[in-house]
Amino acid sequence: MLLERRDLQSLAYMLALPALVVWQWLHGIWLPLYALMLFLTLGTGVIHHNHTHRRMWRSKRLNRLTDLWLTLLQGHPTYVFYPAHIANHHRYRHGPLDVARTYRFNGDTNSLWGYLIHPLQAVTVLYPVFLRWLLAQRRRGSGAWRYALWQYAAVLMLWALTAAIDLQNWLLLVLLPQLHGLHWLLATNYLQHAHADGHSSINHARNFEGWVNPLLFNIGLHTAHHTHPRAHWSELTTLHRHYRERVDPRLNAGGLLPYMFRTFLLAPFVPRLRSRSLMSPASGAPRAPVHASENP
Repeated sequence: MLLERRDLQSLAYMLALPALVVWQWLHGIWLPLYALMLFLTLGTGVIHHNHTHRRMWRSKRLNRLTDLWLTLLQGHPTYVFYPAHIANHHRYRHGPLDVARTYRFNGDTNSLWGYLIHPLQAVTVLYPVFLRWLLAQRRRGSGAWRYALWQYAAVLMLWALTAAIDLQNWLLLVLLPQLHGLHWLLATNYLQHAHADGHSSINHARNFEGWVNPLLFNIGLHTAHHTHPRAHWSELTTLHRHYRERVDPRLNAGGLLPYMFRTFLLAPFVPRLRSRSLMSPASGAPRAPVHASENP
């Protein structure tokens, strides 16, 4: 009943994550398994994203059950992707009306601090979006209102039950991994869009290649995804070849980890490696101060 067989990989991640939690809950934390569990929290966020854009199942009931399962795995309701991602980010594509645009908070930056703090800043502007959407659904008498409340209730019940059984294991095996996955999910927006051009129809996103894509459902092929948001993630590899030569070459960043090492750790000491914004000064985006050692 899966619409795409490639989503067997998604199901494997969704089953492996709680299995690792249960095994370590019973037998103790083993660092290699804990690291794998943290990686799977990243995959869960991407699966949630993909499932929002294109449902995994032919059955509405199975899609609802998948929403609930992802809610429990992430520690946050899945409904939030509709008001924050579909109706906002994909509509405005990192432009001036995108409420969590990266240049809204600390100027138009691309730095380690910006990457680390962006999720916390984004939450402050996204939660009002969630609440307004929920209240609008309630005024309409929509079942989406009750569905979202059930998702919050499911998370609270999971937390209460697991914390009551063993508070330390809840903190280490449930809450911290969930927060890790949610932080990365929001920080990915910074990786994909910081210093991109929010006023461009093509240069608004950064692309990553390499192992991040087969491991994390082609999350790095972001230009193709923004242009074809309803395409299944497995189709993005082919679509990316069409857009790769059309975007500004600086937005084809190579591998994700080398990019992060180069941009966040080396660039502060090697000016030639520093990221340069593609936003025009006339666009009105706040600019970060230029360091004396950095070329204008």
